Amino acid sequence: MRQITVTEHLLLHQKQEPMATGRLTRLLNELILSAKIISREVNKAGLVNVLGNTGEINTQGEEVQRLDEFANSVIIHRMQRTGMLCAMASEEQDGLIDIPERFPKDEYFLVFDPLDGSSNIDANVSIGTIFSIYKTKYDLQGQVELSQLLQKGSEQVAAGYFIYGSSTMMVYTTGRGVDGFTLDPGVGEFLLSNPNIQIPEQGNLYSVNEAYWHYWDSLTQRAVSIFKDPNSDLGKLYSLRYIGSLVADFHRNLLYGGIFMYPIDYRDPKKPKGKLRLMCECAPLAMVVEQAGGLATDGKNRILDLEPNELHQRTPLFIGSKNDVLKVQEIFEQGS
Repeated sequence: MRQITVTEHLLLHQKQEPMATGRLTRLLNELILSAKIISREVNKAGLVNVLGNTGEINTQGEEVQRLDEFANSVIIHRMQRTGMLCAMASEEQDGLIDIPERFPKDEYFLVFDPLDGSSNIDANVSIGTIFSIYKTKYDLQGQVELSQLLQKGSEQVAAGYFIYGSSTMMVYTTGRGVDGFTLDPGVGEFLLSNPNIQIPEQGNLYSVNEAYWHYWDSLTQRAVSIFKDPNSDLGKLYSLRYIGSLVADFHRNLLYGGIFMYPIDYRDPKKPKGKLRLMCECAPLAMVVEQAGGLATDGKNRILDLEPNELHQRTPLFIGSKNDVLKVQEIFEQGS
């Protein structure tokens, strides 16, 4: 049986759009090449001295891993040269990443987390690259301003992630469903392996770091408790599965069904809205899960409806199977 490559899949979708110009396809192809380079380095990390941290602290106050730095530089280097971007933003850097004047610019804006789950790198746990693509609504002349680029997640034109695990996979959406591709290292191509992914309406897994229980408010504790109660109106007892790598936990739940939760906790007064970043982590995964039939909220509000007012804005996240997320939302709304 002939297998479909991700490039063929992109071109097929392009033909189905009467106004398509092919620019988004070219942009995604460059991102795919970046992921192949990162995947190669991840797979041989223990052999080429790229494990461990650099000794630096990123804009989020986190230690920078060597592979973080490598992935960030690869994506910036390749994507600056595409001719399709007006600017970029990385989870690793404070402000906008400009496109040098020697390269052409266009209307797309790329936001990415170069290596999610990087604290797990040394333990050989699955990690990933999360990406989000927007189209600017402005006639961009001269210097690009951040205020021109901050948009709600509902305005994304494409989003997805690459996961580097036992195999390397790409999962993405352009608003026409969700498809997954697995990298065949023998031919160097991503091949369609998971067409039209649909998350089960109700799962049997919940993912949360319960060590922070005593730092949660009572509503959050109630929301988590419902999945541990065999007599709840969900009708069953859920199993706890928590890796601590957002992209890995999300990917498992997307395929099997379940809910991932990262609520507000009160350990760090500098993060009153939680830890996860709205634009480079939560919004792209929210677009993926909604296109697969699931939901994503901050407890009360749809993630894709949240209006960002800063680049690295944080938000609590409850994401996964529709019925599971609705149950959490019901608890938060009743407690208001």
